[in-house]
Amino acid sequence: MKVAIAGAGGRMGRTLIRKVTEAEGLEVSGGLEVAGSPLLGEDLGKLAGIDALGITASDDARAVFSAADVVIDFTLAEATANNALTAAEVGTAFVVGTTGMNEEQQARIDKAAQKVAVVQAGNMSLGVNLLMVITKQVSAALGIDWDVEVVESHHRWKVDAPSGTALMLGKAVAEGRGQDHDAVAVGGRFGITGEREKGSIGYAALRGGNVVGEHEVIFHSDDERLVLGHIANDRALFATGAVRAAEWAAGKPAGLYSMVDVLGL
Repeated sequence: MKVAIAGAGGRMGRTLIRKVTEAEGLEVSGGLEVAGSPLLGEDLGKLAGIDALGITASDDARAVFSAADVVIDFTLAEATANNALTAAEVGTAFVVGTTGMNEEQQARIDKAAQKVAVVQAGNMSLGVNLLMVITKQVSAALGIDWDVEVVESHHRWKVDAPSGTALMLGKAVAEGRGQDHDAVAVGGRFGITGEREKGSIGYAALRGGNVVGEHEVIFHSDDERLVLGHIANDRALFATGAVRAAEWAAGKPAGLYSMVDVLGL
């Protein structure tokens, strides 16, 4: 199966190149970089710190996508939304690990999913997706009387907050309690905020150093506190999940899928 990487020269892109070359039955068919990038024309293998692959980074999205069975994209929201439309035009399955989409950008992802298989997740790891399922179950069991806060920590270079994973977890809480997430979500607090509203779902985002990703869902009652959490030690776990999603998506009918679908959860 031929897999192309969007953002091939980025930290995740290089990790994905290595993971694809290590996977049985998969091969790297291309790598996409933005126009004007100094990495254009560089061998993808050398970019990833492995033996040369004889395939170079390109800024021709249509050519890169046309040569692939599936494309994996961990780039920026606007680029990913445009890449999704290209995937739909050429009939290539698409795996989205990018977070921070606005409504218009998400609409382009949704439109692409009408023509090709799109796997989209705020986090590709097995552990996080298990945590999401557990969070929904716990939330349903405890009900609205328990206060819920979602706390996440990431490296200093992350551009969106709260993280896509934190939002996945918060939405799992809301789904478990039968709530409209957007109506009860509360961002970072500052100043005189007033008392906490019953049923709200709070978010706190920490940024610093090279933290790969840490998430906690904290359930508070007056008498006790339940903490569910996940710690990512190496960003390679996201690449591992994305490659698994790519293997699963190839040949699937058009539709918008999640890692819950990929993992059979």
